[in-house]
Amino acid sequence: MLKLFRGLCSCLLLLTAFHAAAAVDWNAWSEAVFERARQEKRFVLLDLEAVWCHWCHVMDRETYADPAVQSLLERHYIAVKVDQDSRPDLSRRYEDYGWPATIVFAPDGSEIVKRRGFIPPERFARLLEAIVEDPTPMKYAGDDRPAAYSSSALLAEDIRKELRRRFTSTHDTRHGGFRQEQKFMDRDTVEYALMLAQRGDSRARKMAIQTLDGALSLIDPVWGGVYQYSTHGDWKHPHFEKIMFVQADYLRLYTLAWLSLGDSRYLDAARAIDRYVSKFLLSPQGAFYVSQDADLVKGRHSAEYFQRDDARRRALGIPAVDTHLYARENGWMAHALTYLYAATGEREMLGRAERAARWALENRRLPGGGFRHDAVDPAGPYLEDTLAMGRAFLGLYQVTGDRGWLAHAEDAARFIRARFVLGDAGFVSAAPDGVLAPRAQTDENLMLARFANLLWHYTGNDAYRDDAQRAMRYLVTREVALRRPTEAGVLVAEVELSSAPLHLTVVGAKADSSAKEMFAAAQRAPGGYKRIEWWDRAEGRLSNPDVQYPELSRAAGFVCTDNTCSLPVFDGEALLALATRSDR
Repeated sequence: MLKLFRGLCSCLLLLTAFHAAAAVDWNAWSEAVFERARQEKRFVLLDLEAVWCHWCHVMDRETYADPAVQSLLERHYIAVKVDQDSRPDLSRRYEDYGWPATIVFAPDGSEIVKRRGFIPPERFARLLEAIVEDPTPMKYAGDDRPAAYSSSALLAEDIRKELRRRFTSTHDTRHGGFRQEQKFMDRDTVEYALMLAQRGDSRARKMAIQTLDGALSLIDPVWGGVYQYSTHGDWKHPHFEKIMFVQADYLRLYTLAWLSLGDSRYLDAARAIDRYVSKFLLSPQGAFYVSQDADLVKGRHSAEYFQRDDARRRALGIPAVDTHLYARENGWMAHALTYLYAATGEREMLGRAERAARWALENRRLPGGGFRHDAVDPAGPYLEDTLAMGRAFLGLYQVTGDRGWLAHAEDAARFIRARFVLGDAGFVSAAPDGVLAPRAQTDENLMLARFANLLWHYTGNDAYRDDAQRAMRYLVTREVALRRPTEAGVLVAEVELSSAPLHLTVVGAKADSSAKEMFAAAQRAPGGYKRIEWWDRAEGRLSNPDVQYPELSRAAGFVCTDNTCSLPVFDGEALLALATRSDR
């Protein structure tokens, strides 16, 4: 009876907490919210959360369930809750403050306060009261927009030197990764280290290996897939959410690392990520889901759960999967899978990438070649969806030689130029939503510069080179390039924009077995900055016929660099050996 009584009490407490949390009158983000705020003389509080986020769940359970907090919100605020994955524009704008991110606005849409992470109830109530008493906006480092953007697409020498210094000084020489409490594998830093290592830089090689090895501890040993990060300054205290952009980035980086460094553990890691995504985040339609929650029970840390084997986990249940189907996430994973297919030649990986791309074309495409985020978007379109799909299409062209994929990549680039150009430099995340002025963001412009530059090399269309340079003029502006503690991505992008990619071409019929073998070998050349083409003369000339290849009686492969092309070779191993030497 005592156990029954305790159980009833526990249920009543849970129900009470649930009803208390539900008492916050949450609204959707819209221009109408700010109109209402103006009329009622209220502030707007944005809770920008992630559905997979442990501390977001704790904030809901403890802070927003607190009566004092609820009372203050009811009297002085209009509360808005947004899943950041559903709004790429808001997510990019406030990613430095989450998750959860708490932003308080004046009725005119100007920012008053921005806070990062979980805030306990008492402190949160004091914050809400302080804003009511004095709504003077707080100044934050990095908020000011540059007065003018660079007129050059290249870094000034002093900025380049400073970025190179930061690249090494922010590295944790003991554990790898950044010298900070949170450990994760930063895409741009590792890719730059691999780029330098390939050119003989031994220190960069050591940095890359340290980080790649450390991050292996973030791979779930049971299901595969990558946890988002680890705390405590090492790789042994993971937070257990599995997010699509992390899966895609790590899959691509470990594949690049295997091609460059030859360590089989890295290919095993890429396969483990692919295995997890295929099992847990792949929909019956062939499109990819968004994420898997960090918590089995929302708000309760799940370290004990993830220490269990497969059967013991499943006996307790499986953390929730966000089953939204966004164009952006499908572009991310399809692009990453082209790398793994290139390295392994395993057709099922290519098949998954192609199915996701075709699903997006059928279900998310907009007139003019762009992409919606979801089936129905409250705003948008957003730059990231079309950019992610454009990169996926270009990757699919590189690994298949199918010109249809190149045409889709060009459609995406044209849509981006038509919809997301604003001002003198850079591309903005979204068109105006009626509340916030559009802004350019670093990560989007990094990916756009690299995508447009490579597309220019494939097509010879100078409009894409202009797009790449526009993005770079934003990125190399001093206030942008030095805003964050390190920005290796700008260094990677500058290297690519100032040099030609390693250019490998197979000349021969698509049905020719020797041509097929050479094209597959070309994909395994080290490095990520490559232009790989398959010229079947029956299909007409290539999109950018900047090299005149001789007519031969059999299929042949060629390797070209900035100013020279090789003599023809006639088998895959010879082509791969030649490409490996040329890339150094």
